[in-house]
Amino acid sequence: MEIIDLSIIIIYVVLTLFIGIWVSKKASQGLDSYFLGGNNIKWYYLGLSNGSGMFDVSGTAWMVGILFLYGAKSFMFMWLWPVWNQIFVMMFLAVWIRRSNIMTGSEWILTRFGDGRAGRASHFIIAVFAIISTVGFIAYFFEGAGKFMTIILPWDLSWFIGETLLLSSEQSYALIIIVLTTIYTIKGGMFSVVATEVLQYLIMVIAGLLVAGYTFVTVADVDINAVLSPEWRSIFFNNELGPHWSDKFQAFNDLIDSEGYKMFGAFIGMTLFKGFFASVAGPVPGFDFQRILSTRTVKESAYMSGFTGLVLYIPRYLLIAGIVVIALVTLVPEMSSNPGLNGGDLEVILPKVINNHIPVGVKGLLLAGLLAAFMSTFSAFVNSGPAYIVNDIYKKYFKPEASNKHYIKASHIASFAVVGLGVCMGFFADSINSLTLWITSALYGGYVAANFLKWIWWRFNGWGYFWGMVAGLVVATLQYFLDQNKGNFAEDTFLYEVSHVHAIYLFPIIFGVSLLGSYLGTYLTKPTDTEILKSFYKNVKPWGWWKPIYTQLKNEDSSFEKNNDFWMDMFNCAIGIIWQSSMILLPIYLLIRDYPKMLLALVVFLITSIILKFTWLNRVQKIPN
Repeated sequence: MEIIDLSIIIIYVVLTLFIGIWVSKKASQGLDSYFLGGNNIKWYYLGLSNGSGMFDVSGTAWMVGILFLYGAKSFMFMWLWPVWNQIFVMMFLAVWIRRSNIMTGSEWILTRFGDGRAGRASHFIIAVFAIISTVGFIAYFFEGAGKFMTIILPWDLSWFIGETLLLSSEQSYALIIIVLTTIYTIKGGMFSVVATEVLQYLIMVIAGLLVAGYTFVTVADVDINAVLSPEWRSIFFNNELGPHWSDKFQAFNDLIDSEGYKMFGAFIGMTLFKGFFASVAGPVPGFDFQRILSTRTVKESAYMSGFTGLVLYIPRYLLIAGIVVIALVTLVPEMSSNPGLNGGDLEVILPKVINNHIPVGVKGLLLAGLLAAFMSTFSAFVNSGPAYIVNDIYKKYFKPEASNKHYIKASHIASFAVVGLGVCMGFFADSINSLTLWITSALYGGYVAANFLKWIWWRFNGWGYFWGMVAGLVVATLQYFLDQNKGNFAEDTFLYEVSHVHAIYLFPIIFGVSLLGSYLGTYLTKPTDTEILKSFYKNVKPWGWWKPIYTQLKNEDSSFEKNNDFWMDMFNCAIGIIWQSSMILLPIYLLIRDYPKMLLALVVFLITSIILKFTWLNRVQKIPN
């Protein structure tokens, strides 16, 4: 680490802390100011903040690894999250959510099921889910940041008591970054988060452009073509993945065979199945939900969601593709000669490239950018998670009448508690990949069924929601513990076989159990009060099976019209997914110098943008403020 690189990082950290603390006075006016910025932040700042929050180090390290190994097809691995969620939010869900005028995702549930016993049960379970998912994501960041910083920075920060290791160097680095980020996040709430994330986004964009430019200048076309095969460049696939690498790099083909994605057709089918239901279910109660609720108007919530996708993917993949191209021409010979490929740990490619193949100055800016990526995502979760503890549990059930100062102090304590739990969980996580799979395939599997039904079915009630969520969370947690302990089961036993099934293929089981809990909970209890359903449907106007409620509203007001936009919304989502995918593929093909495919991706991006201008943007502009 050269002095100039270290200086850039120190300047960035000091500037971030200064801005975060400087704007913190605005957060002291109440919970609305602390968690939602008082609904007074402009939509494009929230969009930049939301995009910055999704640009995390752990995810970037994972994306570098899968792009390196699988090539252009790797953009479909993003459907695991699923990244479509942002498209569905952009097209219709942001408008539905923002119309509620509340503070958190679980408080929103009360507008759907009421404030009776059933409504409170559903409200409580979604708050618990939000807290669990926030803790899980903090553990995910803890694991990724520690691994990344240890390889990059030269100092060994391991702590020993006698000969007993107390903290590894990875854990020490992660703790330092987490403490610094927690300070300004807790101090300033949403205002500090958004202000620092806009700065962090600009730094990440500069880092991505610098890496892409450096790659173009230093890596020759002939060096790239000597490594890449036609299959690596192609986005098309059969039911089973073929060799992505030439015979002299057979170790990489062997690694693909062992990763669990060989039956690619089945994998994509499962991600499509999961992606649709998970996306219609809406965003999990986290930082993107908070950004939607923080917008000034319903119309601006849609603008913000669309802007997030536009500003996120191209800069992020300029950085990712630039790192991968450098790795392809510098690390492939070394890695392919090692049959173990570092145990298949492709997450170390990102820090290895930065450490050994990025020049002075650019390295400091890139490290500042990746540190910004970590801090922005982490701060977004630290701001959103405690909102559920304070607003939805503490304020509602324990201390309904207290001063703003009291609630903000409670928010500070809740923030420290959430961070502490996440860090503890991070100590016991095997890898970034294990946490990714648990969050995306297991935990979200328990969320999807109940939250899908809440939009589209009038008869679905609070108890159905509660038991659907409980069933899903129990099965998801069981799956996680089986996965974490799969090395302890004897071969050829039932537990051994189940623990070794890829998490994405267990999604239908988790979804099915949750769906069963939802139906039983709904049909064994009475329906939600009709007046609550009428209020919800009239305000939010979702499409789906709402005929009895629609009929009553129509009888009361002959001018009332139901939502007939289902097919238009689905068309826009399909176009939006293609639009989103083109923004991922465009920088990849640019940096591997495959100009015909790059131009095709650009044409697809322009055509889909024009279509969405007429089918989505023009409709959003007509929404009243």
